[in-house]
Amino acid sequence: MTDRRLLLATRNPGKLRELRRALEGLPLEVVGLDGVPAVPVPRETGRTFAENARAKALRYGRGRPGWTLAEDSGLEVDRLGGAPGVRSARFSSPRPTDAKNIRKLLGLLGSAPPSERGARFVCVMALVEGGRVVREFRGEVRGRIAPAPRGDSGFGYDPVFYHPRLRRTFAELPAEVKDGVSHRGRAARKLRRFLERAPGALPGPSPDRAPVLTSPRSRRRP
Repeated sequence: MTDRRLLLATRNPGKLRELRRALEGLPLEVVGLDGVPAVPVPRETGRTFAENARAKALRYGRGRPGWTLAEDSGLEVDRLGGAPGVRSARFSSPRPTDAKNIRKLLGLLGSAPPSERGARFVCVMALVEGGRVVREFRGEVRGRIAPAPRGDSGFGYDPVFYHPRLRRTFAELPAEVKDGVSHRGRAARKLRRFLERAPGALPGPSPDRAPVLTSPRSRRRP
């Protein structure tokens, strides 16, 4: 049976790689916006990650068969009152880049001690089909902002987001370790559980889904 297609409404290759890893083994073809006809980019005017995720999913899913998934994510720093928040990608506008965003963030924090550099990554995903939002998935992870970038992996603010338990920034972690603790990884696992359990969400029986459907523990969960 042909795999079902899921459109992830992004041109960010890092986000696409992370979602493909999270959904690996499911009968889904996960594609990004580069793999579909061009659609005008909607403005992100929402005041929350959820508002932006819903708006993007509905816009890119309009008139399109199958699933469309959009996510909005960003960094919220305690000392900055939750900034950059929904403006994370545009923090150093005009012409923002990851490096410029990080420089601005570190400049604002200055010499603040570790106890005052608390932060969290937040991700909200919205899944759309047939012109309606079917479900939303949220993930977040706490950490703190390192005094200087460390590591060569990841993207965005990963080089300065320090995970205290792992004692590494996200950019120092192997991909599979980062996926296990990250905000996007947590939201994606909720998405995967939904797709595995929702009747008719995936084409045909799948060995990956059998334990979820037959486990007594799974049946007791709400």
